[in-house]
Amino acid sequence: MKKKIPVSEIRKGMYIAELDRPWIETPFLFQGFEISDDNEIEQLLAHCQTVYIDTEQGLDTDPQDRLGPWHIQTTEADEEEKARKLDAELKEKAATASKRPPTYSDTTALEEELEPAREAQNKTRNIIYSILEDVRLGKSIDTVAAKHAVGDMTESIIRNPDALICLSELKNKDEYTALHSLRVCIFALAFGRHLGYPKAQLNLLGLGAVLHDVGKMRVSNDILNKPEALTEQEFAIMMSHVPEGVKVLQNAKDISPMAIDVARFHHERFDGSGYASGTKGSEISEFGLIGAIVDCYDAITSDRVYHKGMSSHDALKRMYEWRTKDFHPILIEQFIQCMGIYPIGSLVEMNTGSIGVVVTINRKRRLRPKVNLVLTADKQAYTSRKIIDLSTQPEDENGQALEIKKVLASGTYGVSASDYLPIR
Repeated sequence: MKKKIPVSEIRKGMYIAELDRPWIETPFLFQGFEISDDNEIEQLLAHCQTVYIDTEQGLDTDPQDRLGPWHIQTTEADEEEKARKLDAELKEKAATASKRPPTYSDTTALEEELEPAREAQNKTRNIIYSILEDVRLGKSIDTVAAKHAVGDMTESIIRNPDALICLSELKNKDEYTALHSLRVCIFALAFGRHLGYPKAQLNLLGLGAVLHDVGKMRVSNDILNKPEALTEQEFAIMMSHVPEGVKVLQNAKDISPMAIDVARFHHERFDGSGYASGTKGSEISEFGLIGAIVDCYDAITSDRVYHKGMSSHDALKRMYEWRTKDFHPILIEQFIQCMGIYPIGSLVEMNTGSIGVVVTINRKRRLRPKVNLVLTADKQAYTSRKIIDLSTQPEDENGQALEIKKVLASGTYGVSASDYLPIR
């Protein structure tokens, strides 16, 4: 059972299940941990006001204190009901999305756009590696090459964003810093397209996203890849990548302050609880607010040495819960509309019991994407490729209308979603 308590009541042996802020903004492991020493208690006092403890995995509070106003007990049924309500709310918002005419419309099909998208992605990936190595060696950044690479990405996103988003599903935790910057650029450009930014503005946003983490080259790999919780001193060093990155970009040639804002603000939070300066609300530029959203989204959906990434669907639900506190509430709703309530790569169960992978979203009817069915209702593999377009209201062999019942955790039934996207 989970119980909410103030951090002042934490003691050794308790199991910390949830924090009052995103895990990635603290020096702790993503998936929860048992308090084993005073240092961990001090770190919680420094970063949180309240936490949820799991009394089944660790110690409870003193029985005499259980009636205090902080102690809100939740059961598994409560959590399931909360998840159902959140799903329903997000579906309602997706179904009643703004009817404003989009600035852009797809001009190529996904299959047609995959090859130019792959070329743009590979070019940008190579440029990122070169830039990170130059920063590590104290050399100047090749901004011309970076702008050309981002320009190609922008053109592909404008034609059809689904191709690059599909390709972003190919992840390697051993290449996290470079590929994270690449994926953050893809998500930022797709989001900017959704918001109707003109091409010149998209290029600035994409450039800032590609370069947002260059300051990490001033942080040791021992800290970047440490599998355990960072110490307070180590976390201070980790936070320094923000001002260090801003400094590098300000000293580079011909980088717009708007682009630099992505690096400056990507760890700031809407309520001022982020770092490195505690900037909040309207003090954070729009590019900074976008940078915070796309950076967090990729971070919590990616496998790292210290945590297992969650599904895109679950990540969007969590980020929606964090709106107003961590993210601009309107922008986070727009980001969910951009990615789709069932993002590309989501593993889903249909109302018939069959299992599928979302391969493209429907920008007009967001609850009806295209799905590649991979397992039958009795969980046997289909003998041939079977893609259904839910916008056409297809039926199964018994005449039952097909629709998505729920999203499954990544890897359920041994299915790797990326194996069924048109990217291999």
